[in-house]
Amino acid sequence: MAMADPGLLLPLQSSEFGALSLLPPLLAIFLAMITRRAILSLFLGVWSGAVIYTGGHGFVKTLTWTAESIGASLFNAKILMIVMFLGAGVAMIWRLGGALAIANAATARLDSQRKVGLATWIFGMLWFFGDYSNTAIVGTTMRDMADQMRMSREKLSYIIDSTAAPVATFGISSWVVYQLSMIDQGYQSAGISEQAPSSFSVFLQSIPFNMYCIFAIVMVGIIVMTQRDFGEMLDAEHRSWKEGKVLRDDANPMQSAEDSLGDVVTDEPSLRFFAIPVGTLITVVFFGAAYTGYTGAGAGASFITIVDNAAFVDALLWGSFSMASMGIISGTIAGLMSLEEAMETVIDGFGMMLTAASILIMAWTIGGVTTTLGTGTYVTNSAQAFISPTLLPIVILFAAALIAFSTGTSWGTMAIVTPIAIPLAWNIGGASPALLPVAVGTVFSGAIFGDHCSPISDTTILSSTFTGADHIDHVRTQIYYAMTVISVAAVMLLVWGATRITPLALLPVGVGLLYAVVYGLSEWDSSRKGVAPKASTTEQRVAPSDD
Repeated sequence: MAMADPGLLLPLQSSEFGALSLLPPLLAIFLAMITRRAILSLFLGVWSGAVIYTGGHGFVKTLTWTAESIGASLFNAKILMIVMFLGAGVAMIWRLGGALAIANAATARLDSQRKVGLATWIFGMLWFFGDYSNTAIVGTTMRDMADQMRMSREKLSYIIDSTAAPVATFGISSWVVYQLSMIDQGYQSAGISEQAPSSFSVFLQSIPFNMYCIFAIVMVGIIVMTQRDFGEMLDAEHRSWKEGKVLRDDANPMQSAEDSLGDVVTDEPSLRFFAIPVGTLITVVFFGAAYTGYTGAGAGASFITIVDNAAFVDALLWGSFSMASMGIISGTIAGLMSLEEAMETVIDGFGMMLTAASILIMAWTIGGVTTTLGTGTYVTNSAQAFISPTLLPIVILFAAALIAFSTGTSWGTMAIVTPIAIPLAWNIGGASPALLPVAVGTVFSGAIFGDHCSPISDTTILSSTFTGADHIDHVRTQIYYAMTVISVAAVMLLVWGATRITPLALLPVGVGLLYAVVYGLSEWDSSRKGVAPKASTTEQRVAPSDD
């Protein structure tokens, strides 16, 4: 679809508060950089918006806006319930030994570092329900096996981190429903809720433009299969392989995962305690979405129409509740837990998700603030004169990356950037939906990249925690790989902007470029350091140690 010249577009209705409307998101970013407290920073950003809006009664209005973000929207209430039920389901699977059973089934076959890395990569992609549960379950399950194969804790943390949020952003997870809610916030900010396609349709179209997440997952596979490393990860792998030290000397590993998750309640874990809850979740979500889409679209409707009419959030709510319920039922029927113990585990699961829920509420609230103050309108009117459709994805990508790095929260970043990016994309695209998937995909990409590089990111901290790694070592080794991935994604997005070729055609090109870059950097760095690009090819090696 042809785009209108941005210089010829009529400006949106002016923002009543002008440049002041930028203060809440900018204050949230600045405070996060200084305090390293994402939730507090978002709250104070909301408070500043309330002061601007009311002329002084900020505290009262802040509490009102926060309450409204939870209670005024049935959609938001459903998302909170989904987050909590997923936490409960994951907690039941862990306590009943479902995750441990998978590890036990694979242990006999995992007799090399490559196989352990491959299993961790695959397990991370299969555990797509959420980033918190992914890091907790996969990290804890694979840690001992990785130690036995002399894989450094830094490498294990990288694999876990890069198959957590990047995978959850595409799966049946709280991430997807959160992203849908952010698209809806952007629609409200742009005033296009009645004109734009459904949020789920735009989300599906945005997936090929979420190139950082796609390439981050592929990058893990390349690193695992080739066993090539560069940067500080190359040093860590040589240390672990030759000296048997999965942690460097003087490292400060994070707390034990078992202290957070509790003990497994059986000595003979069974795969059914994974298969039953997870199978129930997938089945209910699939048939729930299909049923609501078919009944909403009517007989004879096309697949796209059915997808547009599917109540995906409702289906995920039903599925997450069913997942937790089947965990309780299977555990009590098997005699592994009393009903009281099962409910205590459910409460523990709720507790695991409290941080996510808190960020979620603050994200909704600051998104509402930017909408009320007209931040998106102001930025759009200011930027459309010099941001072309070609540059739009790169500008959004790196703006989201900077904010996520500074705040340590991808969800908070999405809340700040999406209500600005969608109006900008709509107006630059000539008041059409053509650029909406581009804006959405690049917001998600930039937010997760910045989150991966930030030492104050909750998911980055959890990856270090559940693998028993030194947190700063994890950040320092991972950042080389994250920068490689974002560079390839940026090149592909620039090519898309210049050619408008389908992004699906660019993805395999990006994968090939990523492989070439990994090969070249590993050769250059290993040659510079006088070591082999594959630590496993060195001959000197001893038994692993975490001392």
